[in-house]
Amino acid sequence: MTRVMLVDDHEVVRMGFRMLLATAGIEVVAEAATGEDACRMVGEAGADVVVMDLSMPGMGGMEAIRRMLARDPGTRVLALSALEAIAYPQRVFKAGALGFLPKRGAPEALIDAVRTVAAGRRYLDPQTAQRMALAQVSGEANPSDVLTEREFAVFLQLAQGQGVAAIADSLKVAPSTVGTHLYNVKQKLQAANQAELTLIALRWGLIQA
Repeated sequence: MTRVMLVDDHEVVRMGFRMLLATAGIEVVAEAATGEDACRMVGEAGADVVVMDLSMPGMGGMEAIRRMLARDPGTRVLALSALEAIAYPQRVFKAGALGFLPKRGAPEALIDAVRTVAAGRRYLDPQTAQRMALAQVSGEANPSDVLTEREFAVFLQLAQGQGVAAIADSLKVAPSTVGTHLYNVKQKLQAANQAELTLIALRWGLIQA
């Protein structure tokens, strides 16, 4: 039986996923509501697959994936997102996750994705794959492409209204380090302030209004 760890800050969502996976004989052996909790629990959970929501309070799913895989590159992660900006699948695969699935996908897609990732194969739903291919062919720019992984993490939290101290705490870095990343992000994205960073993130579908 495939064993899964669910990471999502909404208890109702986790319950729905747990019930859905149970119909396919997939057992949920652990649950977490934050990326921080997931990083603490993953070693003892004994899960074959970590199903990770990207949009959560605190460090968020992207940073949690980065930390999990830095600690254990063999961890098999399936990332879920309610946001469909192609920057997300690009980033999660670069971080080492094996799968990406939009939350709006059909229920059976989650079962297929979990089984594929549990087998050690990469999963990307057809619609997202097509959008990524079209963006590459058309040469469509993405503001996040110019940012490093840490700059992207800081950018997302800034765009959602987080202050430097809160970001430093969630990413476990010094406030001065966040300040350096903030300067670089503003320079690279040609933004004058935090409000403009929020507008850029909204325009490119990286956060919800």
